Amino acid sequence: MALDAAPTPQAAAHELVLTRIIDQPADRLFKCWTTPELLPEWFCPPPWRVSHAEMDVRTGGSSLIVMTGPNGEEMPNRGVYLEVVENQLIVFTDAFTSAWVPSDKPFMVGIVRFEDLGGGKTRYTAIARHWSAEDKAMHEEMGFHEGWGVAADQMTALAARL
Repeated sequence: MALDAAPTPQAAAHELVLTRIIDQPADRLFKCWTTPELLPEWFCPPPWRVSHAEMDVRTGGSSLIVMTGPNGEEMPNRGVYLEVVENQLIVFTDAFTSAWVPSDKPFMVGIVRFEDLGGGKTRYTAIARHWSAEDKAMHEEMGFHEGWGVAADQMTALAARL
C-alpha cells in the first residue's frame, strides 16, 4: 500500500485538505516544493519567511526548514520524506527528525499530490494529516486554509516564472 493511500475514517477526521486546479504543469510545482533556493519565494505567507532550507528530497531523506516571523521568532521544522515520486507525490512528516530519529512531538504527515490534467494544468492537493483531533484543531485555528492557500498562490506565481 502506498503511503498516500486513502485514509481510514479516523485518519480522515484528522485531515485538513487544500485542493486547487493550477494553470501550471506538475513538474514546475514539484520543482517549487523540492528546490531549497525556491522555498523562500513562496512557502510562507507574509510577514513570515523561510530563512533557511536544507532538503534531501528522496524517500528517507531529511529536511530542515526554518520559518522566521516578523519579530525575529524562528520556527525550525525538521522532518523526513516518507515517499517521493517525481512530479507526482511528496509525503513527509515531522514524526522523525533525521535518520529515523523520533521527534519530541509529532504533529502531522504532509501529503502533496500533483496530478497532471494535461494542457499545462495540475490538480494540486495538499493534505495535513494530524496525529490527533487536537492537533488538527490547532492547525486549523493557526490558519491552515488561509496560510496554505496564500502559499499555493505564491507557488503558482513562482512556477509561472520558471
